Amino acid sequence: MSTASLRPSGAFIGASWAALAIGGIGFIAGIWNSAMPLNEKGYYFTVLLFGLFAAISLQKTVRDRLEGVPVTGIYYGVCWTAMAAAIVLLVIGLWNADFSRIEKGFYAMAFLLAMFGVVAVQKNIRDAKAADALDEPTRTHDPNIAP
Repeated sequence: MSTASLRPSGAFIGASWAALAIGGIGFIAGIWNSAMPLNEKGYYFTVLLFGLFAAISLQKTVRDRLEGVPVTGIYYGVCWTAMAAAIVLLVIGLWNADFSRIEKGFYAMAFLLAMFGVVAVQKNIRDAKAADALDEPTRTHDPNIAP
């Protein structure tokens, strides 16, 4: 298998970063421009950050397990619990918010787009690093390739 097949394409890398940026910035812009009190804005911002971290952690532990990297069952369970908690906290917040259904849908979709984006970005970074590691022995032994 060539390293070119392991390396994510530029288009996928760009789309992943765009999904993360559009979802995250859209969610934050919605919070910033809303008429809700500052403590509610802080709640939604914290849920977004918690969700982003939980999604990255979960993606990494799932992939580690698939690749045979040891992951404790407790940490694996904590990652799933954190991801579920972030989603449940968002749903509870939106269910009880005095927003129109359109606003609630916007926040939910922006949140989910940011979650997808952060998982894809983390995957791309990991795949690129793995491809670089496979390329490294070739670079050091090939006199035509500059280090």
